[in-house]
Amino acid sequence: MSEQDVTQASTLQRPPHDDKKAWKVYWQTQGQSWRTEPEIDAEQQAFLAERRSITPDIEQGIYPFKGIKLSRADVEWLLATHESSGMRGPVDWKDESQRERKGLDLRGANLSQENLFGLPLARMRGGLPFEEWLLVTEEQRNLAAIQLQGTDLRRAQLQGANFWKAQLQGANLWRAQLQRAGFVQAQLQGADLRRTDLDGNTTLHEVTLSDETYGSVHLADVRWGDVNLAVVDWEHVTRLGDEQNAHQKKDTEGETKDKRTRIDDYKEAVRANRQLAIVLREQGLNEVADHFAFRAQKLQRVVLRRQRKLLKYAFSCFLSVVAGYGYRPYRCLMIYFLAVIGFTLAHYIVGAVAGQPLTFLNALAVSVQSLHGRLFSFQSSDPQTLLNTIEAFVGLFIEAIVVAVITQRILGK
Repeated sequence: MSEQDVTQASTLQRPPHDDKKAWKVYWQTQGQSWRTEPEIDAEQQAFLAERRSITPDIEQGIYPFKGIKLSRADVEWLLATHESSGMRGPVDWKDESQRERKGLDLRGANLSQENLFGLPLARMRGGLPFEEWLLVTEEQRNLAAIQLQGTDLRRAQLQGANFWKAQLQGANLWRAQLQRAGFVQAQLQGADLRRTDLDGNTTLHEVTLSDETYGSVHLADVRWGDVNLAVVDWEHVTRLGDEQNAHQKKDTEGETKDKRTRIDDYKEAVRANRQLAIVLREQGLNEVADHFAFRAQKLQRVVLRRQRKLLKYAFSCFLSVVAGYGYRPYRCLMIYFLAVIGFTLAHYIVGAVAGQPLTFLNALAVSVQSLHGRLFSFQSSDPQTLLNTIEAFVGLFIEAIVVAVITQRILGK
């Protein structure tokens, strides 16, 4: 029986077109629980079938759905009627025998702002594969790129999908399955990759993760696997999207966030930065890891303030000023020199007042020695003794901080 006959034979049992709830139940009974939309009409089916029959021409930039705005209902029908390797329907990634099947050819298609939540899009073709990528021009690569700006791809099955040159700005890939997916020169600014699953075969090469228009990518709780992050350009990612979201006073619906939500958002931002720092350090990218570890410490300070843990907050502020949490060691040197100069002036003034005047150079020598606890030659009744003692305690504290910073830098923690 032909595809058209099957469609006609089953339409009598199908729900009314505008009854979306009934259609969801219907698709579940048909074993296609991923379908949620009423089936497209015969005219649209004929149009898509005609487009699908077009033979791709890479040199001419011709693809079945290039420049076509597809809806979720269109994609559902294309998946249900997809045929490759003698099999019908979407690629079932759980079946290892299907992992080399070709998925939907959506090169050049426009799926921006569409809801593709939970769709089985494994092995989807959204760009040119590697063997063709090397043989074509930059313009031909761009013509094959899929448009997914702002698309909802949450929980989508995207294993082995091709996103080379894909436009994914602001796309939501929360909990998406991205094992063996390829992102080469893809635009991921502002994309939500939280809790996505990647592996060592996931390619992130020359991807763009941040810009002024869309912000930065969200990365909290990503399962990185063995993905290679050394080929990612982190230079322009000053803040993760998780942090940018935490700073926003309103949610995506425009409603003002309550206190609990603000704290949770900041905690998530802390977690995202720390997790990324750990993975980067494991791959030897220590300088980049330090940047995100430092951001995590700053965000944790905000959490302490919002939780009104004032003592811990004050201590965190102190560590930030004195040593930048160990990631700004030059601050220790600045504190050291300021302490030496400050106590030099104090020794000079106290000596003049107490009738034991010191030259500026002598005051400097006394300050340096006292700061390191090397000078206690004055009588206990002498005001210089109290000053020396105070300076010795300050010096001991500074030395402890310096040792801690050096240790952290050597151990890379």
